[in-house]
Amino acid sequence: MNADPTAWERRSVTLVVPPVQPRKLAKVPFVELADGRLQGVVSSGSDIGRVYVSFIAAGTHGFSCSTNNNRPCGGLHSSPCKHLQALAAEAIVQYGAGRVARYLRVDGADSVESGHDLIGRLNGGPEQGAAAVVFSRFLRHLSYLELPATSAPLAELHWFPSTGAVR
Repeated sequence: MNADPTAWERRSVTLVVPPVQPRKLAKVPFVELADGRLQGVVSSGSDIGRVYVSFIAAGTHGFSCSTNNNRPCGGLHSSPCKHLQALAAEAIVQYGAGRVARYLRVDGADSVESGHDLIGRLNGGPEQGAAAVVFSRFLRHLSYLELPATSAPLAELHWFPSTGAVR
């Protein structure tokens, strides 16, 4: 097969790295390695209308968890809460233990096997987080799911520079 390696540059969609394992999205609908953090959205176990925005910073291992309207998580103290533990576990399902641990710069990254193991190797503490930014990214991803499939450019992404000829 002689596929054009630059064909993705002419589409409004791009290849997505497939998950290491299939993920169930009910508990952790959004997880990403971005902005120097493992970050995502975790559903509340007690209230269907509440979600928690959680992150673990790479390097410092500072962590944060709050509701989508910036109320602090009641389980967050000097160690990560159950939402952060769920986020770490789902990140490992999505990206693989080694990749997540290396991204977070955890000591002995290549020997991390589970979310619990990863959480146990963190050496940071609670810190203030940018919940609104992560939650907005989650909502933006949800809005893309409502669009019909197309190879035409998306108007809101049309401002990205093109490698084609200048018009």
